[in-house]
Amino acid sequence: MTKFHLKIFLIAATLPFLIGCSPKSLCELALQPKMLAQTHEKTIEMQETRYPGINAWYDSLYLNGTFRDTVITGEGSKKIHAIYAGEPSNKGTALIIHGYGVDSYAMIHFARVYRDSLGFNVILPDLQHHGQSEGDVVQMGWFDRLDAKRWVNVACDLWQNDFMVVHGVSMGAATTMMLSGEPDLPECVRAFVEDCGYSSVWDEFDYLRKKLLVSDRLMQRTSEYCEKTYGWNFKEASSVNQLAKCSKPMIFIHGEEDTFVPSKFAYKCYDAKTQGYKELWIVSNTPTHALSFHDHQADYMTHLKTFLEKARQEGDSK
Repeated sequence: MTKFHLKIFLIAATLPFLIGCSPKSLCELALQPKMLAQTHEKTIEMQETRYPGINAWYDSLYLNGTFRDTVITGEGSKKIHAIYAGEPSNKGTALIIHGYGVDSYAMIHFARVYRDSLGFNVILPDLQHHGQSEGDVVQMGWFDRLDAKRWVNVACDLWQNDFMVVHGVSMGAATTMMLSGEPDLPECVRAFVEDCGYSSVWDEFDYLRKKLLVSDRLMQRTSEYCEKTYGWNFKEASSVNQLAKCSKPMIFIHGEEDTFVPSKFAYKCYDAKTQGYKELWIVSNTPTHALSFHDHQADYMTHLKTFLEKARQEGDSK
């Protein structure tokens, strides 16, 4: 999440005090990023500023038909959208999941990494209530994990290779961890990369609650309202609980100075995964949330390549 997102989110989160501070108002403000997020055009501008040439790279591949759009039916019978591109060498597939309040284009730099540097096919979904996907509210990764599982199946059918990595950032990282504990994932899913995700929705909202001086009782009532209205509560939406069921390799990446999703969550998540191979990289000198790759591209690539090689070896040895 950028400084822009953080500022707007914090402003929005304080608005319930002006309108009675009800669980409904607090919940619906937190779960409706289309009221808060940058426009798609500003996301394009942001990406070009951070990664010069990225827009020309994407546009050329989209115009020649390499990148394509697809829509499937997701959780709750909502239409969900993704962009995808094959790579002739077909060395693997990357499902790349964006964070809160943006869309798939905010992850296009990772698509370039996986496709151009690693020879992977790439698929980048818009989570529900983001981008071109339908959906009434943000699902904070919880029901998104079920849509991610659908995209896994789409990618497996499309490219039919035996190595898929799921790579998510921020809320996309929480989605990745929540997906990792799902039963009956296809065998082609071999690795997970989570970058600055939270240990549970409750933990993340509770961390923000303390900053905003919202009462614990209001948090509990807001979680109850979310469950009654949208079918899930903040404690149920737990990366930690799902990680306890994950046996596939995973790397945990987190900025040490992150003040939006604190790095203590990375340690909690890392400890929760007790089966299978795992790595933890706490990144120094990256104070802005979700910018570890931007700030340390060479080190990030080294960690990513080494991890993926290890994950491939782990799977091949079984």
